[in-house]
Amino acid sequence: MEIIQIVGLGLIAAVLILVIREQKPMFAFLLAAFTGLFIFLYMIGKIEAVITVLESLAERSGIPSIYLKTILKIIGIAYIAEFGAQIVRDAGQESVASKIEFAGKVLILVMAVPIIGVIVETVIGLLPAGSGQG
Repeated sequence: MEIIQIVGLGLIAAVLILVIREQKPMFAFLLAAFTGLFIFLYMIGKIEAVITVLESLAERSGIPSIYLKTILKIIGIAYIAEFGAQIVRDAGQESVASKIEFAGKVLILVMAVPIIGVIVETVIGLLPAGSGQG
């Protein structure tokens, strides 16, 4: 039932923002930003629980923890970049929001390079020696 509380908070904030926006646009933006931040921080506990379960599964399966940590960092970058871009969009700065999303994508690519390298090495190791020559 937590989603009902979150949606309720969002609806109340939206109504207040609509009322305040006409007289005090800066306060309306701050209310929107703080509401989003509150919801984000509220969800951190849920995210921690998921990470704990994933770490346990990775440990039992023998997957090196560096891969799981890298994937979790990639997911974190994606969520934070999206969250930041949405707040900047709420402020009416579409071009800055686009740059935040671009930076997030570049950072994800940088984080993914080691995993891509391992995948390529694994595929090359599976190919029979001398394949492709003939």
